Amino acid sequence: MPDLRTEYLGLPLRSPLVASASPLGEDLENIQRLAEAGAAAIILPSLFEEQILHERQAHLHYLDYGSESHAEALNYVPSATAQQSLIGPEHALRHLEAAKAAVEIPIIASLNGHTPGGWCDYARRFESAGADALELNIYHIPALSESGAEVEARYLEIVAAVRASIQIPLAVKVGPYFSSPGHMACRLADAGADGLVLFNRFYQPDIELEALDVRPRLVLSQPIDNRLPMTWISLLYGHVKADLAATSGIHSVEDVVKLLMAGANVTLLCALLFKRGIGALQVLERELQDWLEDHEYDSVAQLRGSMSQLNCPDPAAFERAQYMKTLQNFVPRSEKPFYY
Repeated sequence: MPDLRTEYLGLPLRSPLVASASPLGEDLENIQRLAEAGAAAIILPSLFEEQILHERQAHLHYLDYGSESHAEALNYVPSATAQQSLIGPEHALRHLEAAKAAVEIPIIASLNGHTPGGWCDYARRFESAGADALELNIYHIPALSESGAEVEARYLEIVAAVRASIQIPLAVKVGPYFSSPGHMACRLADAGADGLVLFNRFYQPDIELEALDVRPRLVLSQPIDNRLPMTWISLLYGHVKADLAATSGIHSVEDVVKLLMAGANVTLLCALLFKRGIGALQVLERELQDWLEDHEYDSVAQLRGSMSQLNCPDPAAFERAQYMKTLQNFVPRSEKPFYY
Protein backbone atom coordinates (compact mmCIF):
# COMPACT_ATOMS: atom_id res chain seq x y z
CA MET A 1 0.00 0.00 0.00
CA PRO A 2 1.53 3.37 -1.02
CA ASP A 3 2.45 5.73 1.80
CA LEU A 4 0.27 8.87 1.60
CA ARG A 5 1.93 10.67 4.49
CA THR A 6 3.24 14.20 4.02
CA GLU A 7 4.31 17.13 6.14
CA TYR A 8 2.95 20.68 6.09
CA LEU A 9 4.01 23.54 8.39
CA GLY A 10 5.99 21.04 10.41
CA LEU A 11 2.83 19.01 11.04
CA PRO A 12 2.91 15.29 10.11
CA LEU A 13 -0.24 14.51 8.09
CA ARG A 14 -1.82 11.20 7.05
CA SER A 15 -2.23 12.47 3.46
CA PRO A 16 -2.03 15.66 1.38
CA LEU A 17 -5.84 16.06 1.47
CA VAL A 18 -6.71 19.05 3.68
CA ALA A 19 -10.13 20.66 4.15
CA SER A 20 -9.82 24.33 3.25
CA ALA A 21 -11.43 27.20 5.16
CA SER A 22 -15.12 27.21 4.27
CA PRO A 23 -18.59 27.34 5.85
CA LEU A 24 -18.38 23.56 6.29
CA GLY A 25 -16.02 24.16 9.18
CA GLU A 26 -18.54 26.29 11.06
CA ASP A 27 -20.39 23.20 12.28
CA LEU A 28 -18.77 20.86 14.80
CA GLU A 29 -20.58 17.84 13.38
CA ASN A 30 -19.12 18.61 9.93
CA ILE A 31 -15.65 18.84 11.44
CA GLN A 32 -16.08 15.37 12.92
CA ARG A 33 -17.38 14.05 9.60
CA LEU A 34 -14.42 15.58 7.73
CA ALA A 35 -12.01 13.86 10.10
CA GLU A 36 -13.81 10.54 9.76
CA ALA A 37 -13.78 10.85 5.96
CA GLY A 38 -10.01 11.21 5.93
CA ALA A 39 -9.19 14.92 6.09
CA ALA A 40 -5.52 15.18 7.07
CA ALA A 41 -6.13 18.59 8.68
CA ILE A 42 -8.91 21.15 8.79
CA ILE A 43 -8.59 24.90 8.29
CA LEU A 44 -11.37 26.66 10.20
CA PRO A 45 -13.42 29.50 8.66
CA SER A 46 -11.63 32.83 8.78
CA LEU A 47 -12.00 35.40 11.50
CA PHE A 48 -12.33 38.63 9.52
CA GLU A 49 -10.69 41.92 10.43
CA GLU A 50 -14.12 43.54 10.29
CA GLN A 51 -15.29 41.24 13.10
CA ILE A 52 -12.34 42.30 15.26
CA LEU A 53 -13.10 45.97 14.61
CA HIS A 54 -16.78 45.39 15.41
CA GLU A 55 -15.81 43.78 18.71
CA ARG A 56 -13.69 46.75 19.70
CA GLN A 57 -16.34 49.29 18.73
CA ALA A 58 -19.02 47.38 20.63
CA HIS A 59 -16.80 47.08 23.70
CA LEU A 60 -16.06 50.82 23.66
CA HIS A 61 -19.77 51.55 23.27
CA TYR A 62 -20.61 49.60 26.42
CA LEU A 63 -17.71 51.10 28.35
CA ASP A 64 -19.09 54.54 27.48
CA TYR A 65 -22.67 53.81 28.43
CA GLY A 66 -22.42 51.02 31.01
CA SER A 67 -24.52 47.89 31.05
CA GLU A 68 -27.15 49.68 33.16
CA SER A 69 -26.98 53.31 32.03
CA HIS A 70 -28.93 55.69 34.24
CA ALA A 71 -28.14 58.38 36.80
CA GLU A 72 -27.13 55.77 39.38
CA ALA A 73 -25.58 53.17 37.15
CA LEU A 74 -24.79 49.97 38.99
CA ASN A 75 -22.10 48.82 36.60
CA TYR A 76 -19.84 50.54 34.05
CA VAL A 77 -18.42 47.29 32.65
CA PRO A 78 -20.52 45.48 30.00
CA SER A 79 -22.17 42.31 31.21
CA ALA A 80 -20.90 39.00 29.83
CA THR A 81 -24.25 38.40 28.11
CA ALA A 82 -24.15 41.76 26.36
CA GLN A 83 -20.60 41.18 25.14
CA GLN A 84 -21.22 37.65 23.87
CA SER A 85 -24.20 38.82 21.83
CA LEU A 86 -21.97 41.22 19.91
CA ILE A 87 -18.55 39.60 19.80
CA GLY A 88 -17.99 37.28 16.85
CA PRO A 89 -14.31 36.63 17.60
CA GLU A 90 -15.06 35.06 20.98
CA HIS A 91 -17.25 32.50 19.24
CA ALA A 92 -14.36 31.73 16.87
CA LEU A 93 -12.07 31.02 19.82
CA ARG A 94 -14.62 28.79 21.54
CA HIS A 95 -15.26 26.98 18.26
CA LEU A 96 -11.54 26.32 17.88
CA GLU A 97 -11.36 24.85 21.38
CA ALA A 98 -14.37 22.63 20.66
CA ALA A 99 -12.89 21.45 17.36
CA LYS A 100 -9.59 20.55 19.03
CA ALA A 101 -11.47 18.51 21.63
CA ALA A 102 -13.64 16.76 19.01
CA VAL A 103 -10.97 15.45 16.59
CA GLU A 104 -7.36 14.29 16.71
CA ILE A 105 -6.16 15.76 13.40
CA PRO A 106 -4.47 19.19 13.25
CA ILE A 107 -6.77 22.21 13.39
CA ILE A 108 -5.51 25.35 11.66
CA ALA A 109 -7.02 28.73 12.54
CA SER A 110 -7.47 31.45 9.90
CA LEU A 111 -7.35 35.24 10.04
CA ASN A 112 -8.58 37.34 7.11
CA GLY A 113 -7.82 41.02 6.66
CA HIS A 114 -5.50 43.64 5.19
CA THR A 115 -3.93 45.72 8.03
CA PRO A 116 -1.76 44.80 11.05
CA GLY A 117 -4.49 46.08 13.42
CA GLY A 118 -5.68 43.51 15.93
CA TRP A 119 -4.29 40.53 14.08
CA CYS A 120 -1.39 39.98 16.43
CA ASP A 121 -3.65 39.91 19.47
CA TYR A 122 -6.01 37.37 17.93
CA ALA A 123 -3.13 35.35 16.51
CA ARG A 124 -1.88 34.94 20.08
CA ARG A 125 -5.38 34.10 21.31
CA PHE A 126 -5.78 31.42 18.65
CA GLU A 127 -2.44 30.00 19.69
CA SER A 128 -3.53 29.96 23.34
CA ALA A 129 -6.80 28.27 22.35
CA GLY A 130 -4.83 25.36 20.90
CA ALA A 131 -4.47 26.04 17.15
CA ASP A 132 -1.83 23.80 15.60
CA ALA A 133 -1.00 26.49 13.04
CA LEU A 134 -2.35 29.78 11.69
CA GLU A 135 -3.28 30.67 8.13
CA LEU A 136 -3.04 34.38 7.42
CA ASN A 137 -5.41 35.22 4.57
CA ILE A 138 -4.40 38.65 3.28
CA TYR A 139 -7.21 40.11 1.18
CA HIS A 140 -6.42 43.62 -0.03
CA ILE A 141 -7.57 45.51 -3.10
CA PRO A 142 -5.15 48.44 -3.45
CA ALA A 143 -6.33 52.03 -3.64
CA LEU A 144 -5.45 53.98 -6.77
CA SER A 145 -2.95 56.02 -4.79
CA GLU A 146 -0.93 52.96 -3.66
CA SER A 147 2.11 51.83 -5.58
CA GLY A 148 3.08 48.21 -6.04
CA ALA A 149 5.98 48.70 -3.64
CA GLU A 150 3.63 50.07 -0.97
CA VAL A 151 1.26 47.11 -1.36
CA GLU A 152 4.11 44.62 -1.01
CA ALA A 153 5.45 46.49 2.03
CA ARG A 154 2.00 46.23 3.66
CA TYR A 155 1.94 42.45 3.16
CA LEU A 156 5.45 42.02 4.54
CA GLU A 157 4.68 44.24 7.54
CA ILE A 158 1.63 42.14 8.42
CA VAL A 159 3.47 38.84 8.07
CA ALA A 160 6.46 40.00 10.12
CA ALA A 161 4.22 41.39 12.89
CA VAL A 162 2.14 38.22 13.19
CA ARG A 163 5.21 35.98 12.98
CA ALA A 164 6.79 37.87 15.88
CA SER A 165 3.68 37.46 18.02
CA ILE A 166 3.24 33.65 17.87
CA GLN A 167 5.28 30.47 18.12
CA ILE A 168 3.02 28.15 16.10
CA PRO A 169 3.63 27.66 12.34
CA LEU A 170 2.37 30.43 10.05
CA ALA A 171 1.00 30.00 6.51
CA VAL A 172 0.26 33.00 4.31
CA LYS A 173 -2.50 32.88 1.71
CA VAL A 174 -2.10 35.46 -1.04
CA GLY A 175 -3.35 36.23 -4.52
CA PRO A 176 -1.29 36.08 -7.70
CA TYR A 177 -1.53 39.78 -8.52
CA PHE A 178 2.03 40.89 -7.89
CA SER A 179 4.33 42.17 -10.61
CA SER A 180 6.76 39.39 -9.61
CA PRO A 181 4.94 36.65 -7.68
CA GLY A 182 8.04 34.47 -7.35
CA HIS A 183 10.16 37.23 -5.83
CA MET A 184 7.30 38.18 -3.50
CA ALA A 185 6.95 34.57 -2.39
CA CYS A 186 10.60 34.53 -1.34
CA ARG A 187 10.18 37.81 0.54
CA LEU A 188 7.14 36.45 2.38
CA ALA A 189 9.15 33.42 3.44
CA ASP A 190 11.98 35.68 4.60
CA ALA A 191 9.43 37.73 6.59
CA GLY A 192 8.43 34.62 8.54
CA ALA A 193 5.97 32.58 6.50
CA ASP A 194 6.46 28.86 7.10
CA GLY A 195 4.08 28.05 4.27
CA LEU A 196 2.51 29.74 1.24
CA VAL A 197 -1.05 29.01 0.10
CA LEU A 198 -1.38 29.60 -3.64
CA PHE A 199 -3.67 31.25 -4.52
CA ASN A 200 -6.39 33.29 -2.87
CA ARG A 201 -9.48 33.65 -5.08
CA PHE A 202 -10.67 37.25 -4.97
CA TYR A 203 -14.45 37.11 -5.35
CA GLN A 204 -15.53 39.88 -7.68
CA PRO A 205 -18.96 41.47 -7.21
CA ASP A 206 -21.59 41.40 -9.92
CA ILE A 207 -24.08 44.04 -11.08
CA GLU A 208 -27.80 43.32 -10.78
CA LEU A 209 -29.20 45.05 -13.85
CA GLU A 210 -32.84 45.26 -12.78
CA ALA A 211 -32.18 46.14 -9.15
CA LEU A 212 -29.29 48.48 -10.07
CA ASP A 213 -27.28 47.06 -7.22
CA VAL A 214 -23.81 45.59 -6.74
CA ARG A 215 -23.97 42.19 -5.07
CA PRO A 216 -21.59 39.34 -4.29
CA ARG A 217 -21.98 36.23 -6.43
CA LEU A 218 -20.15 33.06 -5.49
CA VAL A 219 -18.83 30.96 -8.35
CA LEU A 220 -17.17 27.72 -7.27
CA SER A 221 -13.81 26.86 -8.79
CA GLN A 222 -13.43 24.72 -11.89
CA PRO A 223 -10.60 22.24 -12.65
CA ILE A 224 -9.01 24.74 -15.06
CA ASP A 225 -8.42 27.06 -12.08
CA ASN A 226 -5.62 24.85 -10.74
CA ARG A 227 -3.34 25.71 -13.67
CA LEU A 228 -2.22 29.00 -12.09
CA PRO A 229 -1.18 27.57 -8.70
CA MET A 230 0.34 24.57 -10.51
CA THR A 231 2.56 26.87 -12.57
CA TRP A 232 3.84 28.88 -9.65
CA ILE A 233 4.26 25.93 -7.31
CA SER A 234 6.37 24.26 -9.96
CA LEU A 235 8.51 27.38 -10.34
CA LEU A 236 8.89 27.89 -6.57
CA TYR A 237 9.59 24.28 -5.59
CA GLY A 238 13.15 23.97 -4.34
CA HIS A 239 13.70 27.74 -4.50
CA VAL A 240 11.61 29.11 -1.62
CA LYS A 241 12.13 28.29 2.06
CA ALA A 242 8.47 27.57 2.77
CA ASP A 243 6.01 24.72 2.35
CA LEU A 244 3.60 25.03 -0.57
CA ALA A 245 -0.15 24.47 -0.39
CA ALA A 246 -2.25 24.34 -3.56
CA THR A 247 -5.79 25.66 -3.53
CA SER A 248 -8.51 26.26 -6.15
CA GLY A 249 -9.68 23.94 -8.90
CA ILE A 250 -8.92 20.62 -7.15
CA HIS A 251 -11.77 18.32 -8.13
CA SER A 252 -10.26 14.92 -8.97
CA VAL A 253 -7.39 12.59 -8.16
CA GLU A 254 -5.68 13.74 -11.37
CA ASP A 255 -5.76 17.33 -10.08
CA VAL A 256 -4.24 16.21 -6.76
CA VAL A 257 -1.48 14.20 -8.48
CA LYS A 258 -0.55 17.05 -10.84
CA LEU A 259 -0.21 19.55 -8.01
CA LEU A 260 1.86 17.12 -5.94
CA MET A 261 4.10 16.51 -8.95
CA ALA A 262 4.49 20.27 -9.29
CA GLY A 263 5.73 20.40 -5.70
CA ALA A 264 2.79 21.00 -3.37
CA ASN A 265 3.01 19.63 0.17
CA VAL A 266 -0.78 19.55 0.43
CA THR A 267 -3.89 20.19 -1.65
CA LEU A 268 -6.69 22.21 -0.07
CA LEU A 269 -10.22 21.05 -0.88
CA CYS A 270 -13.35 23.17 -0.88
CA ALA A 271 -15.52 23.23 -4.02
CA LEU A 272 -15.28 19.43 -4.36
CA LEU A 273 -16.79 19.02 -0.88
CA PHE A 274 -19.62 21.41 -1.69
CA LYS A 275 -20.43 19.69 -4.97
CA ARG A 276 -20.04 16.02 -3.98
CA GLY A 277 -20.32 16.10 -0.20
CA ILE A 278 -17.89 15.36 2.61
CA GLY A 279 -17.82 11.67 1.64
CA ALA A 280 -15.90 12.66 -1.51
CA LEU A 281 -12.81 12.92 0.70
CA GLN A 282 -12.84 9.20 1.43
CA VAL A 283 -13.26 8.40 -2.26
CA LEU A 284 -10.44 10.76 -3.23
CA GLU A 285 -8.03 9.21 -0.73
CA ARG A 286 -8.76 5.73 -2.07
CA GLU A 287 -8.32 6.95 -5.66
CA LEU A 288 -4.97 8.52 -4.73
CA GLN A 289 -3.77 5.21 -3.27
CA ASP A 290 -4.91 3.37 -6.40
CA TRP A 291 -3.22 5.87 -8.73
CA LEU A 292 0.10 5.64 -6.91
CA GLU A 293 -0.04 1.85 -6.89
CA ASP A 294 -1.02 1.62 -10.56
CA HIS A 295 1.88 3.92 -11.53
CA GLU A 296 4.36 2.15 -9.22
CA TYR A 297 4.98 4.98 -6.77
CA ASP A 298 5.79 3.91 -3.23
CA SER A 299 4.80 7.18 -1.59
CA VAL A 300 3.60 10.75 -1.98
CA ALA A 301 7.13 11.83 -1.06
CA GLN A 302 8.49 10.05 -4.14
CA LEU A 303 5.92 11.81 -6.32
CA ARG A 304 6.28 15.30 -4.90
CA GLY A 305 8.16 17.78 -7.09
CA SER A 306 8.95 15.21 -9.77
CA MET A 307 7.49 17.47 -12.46
CA SER A 308 8.53 20.81 -11.00
CA GLN A 309 10.69 23.10 -13.09
CA LEU A 310 13.62 21.88 -11.01
CA ASN A 311 13.11 18.25 -12.07
CA CYS A 312 10.96 18.06 -15.21
CA PRO A 313 12.56 17.06 -18.55
CA ASP A 314 11.79 20.45 -20.15
CA PRO A 315 12.28 23.30 -17.63
CA ALA A 316 11.23 25.88 -20.24
CA ALA A 317 7.78 24.28 -20.34
CA PHE A 318 6.68 26.49 -17.44
CA GLU A 319 8.05 29.70 -18.97
CA ARG A 320 7.63 31.79 -22.11
CA ALA A 321 8.82 29.13 -24.57
CA GLN A 322 5.72 27.12 -23.74
CA TYR A 323 3.54 30.13 -24.60
CA MET A 324 4.85 30.13 -28.16
CA LYS A 325 4.52 26.35 -28.50
CA THR A 326 0.92 26.48 -27.31
CA LEU A 327 -0.06 29.05 -29.92
CA GLN A 328 1.84 27.25 -32.68
CA ASN A 329 0.15 23.94 -31.89
CA PHE A 330 -3.36 25.38 -31.72
CA VAL A 331 -5.56 24.26 -34.61
CA PRO A 332 -8.86 26.12 -35.13
CA ARG A 333 -11.94 23.93 -35.49
CA SER A 334 -12.90 25.54 -38.79
CA GLU A 335 -11.30 27.86 -41.29
CA LYS A 336 -14.67 29.36 -42.10
CA PRO A 337 -15.29 32.83 -40.61
CA PHE A 338 -17.69 32.95 -37.71
CA TYR A 339 -20.47 35.53 -37.81
CA TYR A 340 -22.75 36.65 -34.97
